[in-house]
Amino acid sequence: MLRAGFKWMFLIIGTTIGAGYASGRELWEFFGHGSGLAIVLFTIFFIMSCYVIMLISYKRSSTEYSPVLREIVGKRLSLVYDVMIFFYLYTTTVVMMSGSGATGQAFNLPYWWGVLFIAIMLIILFLRDIRGLLSINQFILPVLILGLLYVLLVFIFNEDLRLFSHWHEQQNWASAFPFTALNILPLIAVLGAVGDKISSKKEIWVASVGSGVILGVLTYIYNSSLIQIAEEILVYEIPLFAILVDFPFHMVILMGILLWFAIYTTAASGILGLTTRIASYFNLPFWLLVTIILATMIPLTTVGFSTLVGVLYPLYGLLNLYVLTRILLFPIWYKPSNLKS
Repeated sequence: MLRAGFKWMFLIIGTTIGAGYASGRELWEFFGHGSGLAIVLFTIFFIMSCYVIMLISYKRSSTEYSPVLREIVGKRLSLVYDVMIFFYLYTTTVVMMSGSGATGQAFNLPYWWGVLFIAIMLIILFLRDIRGLLSINQFILPVLILGLLYVLLVFIFNEDLRLFSHWHEQQNWASAFPFTALNILPLIAVLGAVGDKISSKKEIWVASVGSGVILGVLTYIYNSSLIQIAEEILVYEIPLFAILVDFPFHMVILMGILLWFAIYTTAASGILGLTTRIASYFNLPFWLLVTIILATMIPLTTVGFSTLVGVLYPLYGLLNLYVLTRILLFPIWYKPSNLKS
């Protein structure tokens, strides 16, 4: 049970920590100064959201996200949000591929090398269908989380920063709502695709609480570090590299690699949600559908990473607020008869 719960926990974290999050760009768009309470609220909302989505997915034994979506927003609105989820997954996967190109540029590699490399690696990953994604998440994500925490804590120690020095500034508390809402749709898409593989409610509790606490702590520490380099963020496509500016070069290389893996796991989650949704309409191998989808995305990566994050993420955060509201009010409108085992 515990092992299975960790498997889903890493799937959730891998879906959430992508190019936007791991680079620091997404956090800076929503948080920054006065956001301590906002991050606490995000942690609570995130745990509740994961639990509700996984519970519905488990009860419905779903293999793609549409049954879960219908349960949350109703039959009529599910048609609207079905299109929105598909568009969201598509565009954010483009963001991940663009982030791979931007990461390559940080090491003086051509932009297109990074884009094409992640596309090829995604195709290879899905030669094993979903099993490849679950396996790689359990290996990569603990290393990524520990690496990020190490860099951030060393930075805070070297700069003699106090993690709670800005706690009295809480004017940005409302940002918890759009930030959590931003991450709701990919969770519905990915967790809705594995409902038939969840075995018990105990797994759901482990995955929900574990992922929420880990992301909450990491978000607070990361945001505290970003506040200290607020002026430098303006000139960096990836804020994480502004934190790393005084670190040894081997640490910059290591974090660049880990950042790319964060991009990779989130792109893989997006591709999983897209492909499982359309698989029933096409009599094609899973990996071939993945290849076709990726081929349509590559030309769109020319827009630029920071531009995509700055425009799309706040927009999606606002559009998803209704879904978040429905999930947070789940105990009120939920009837046990609706979800029969």
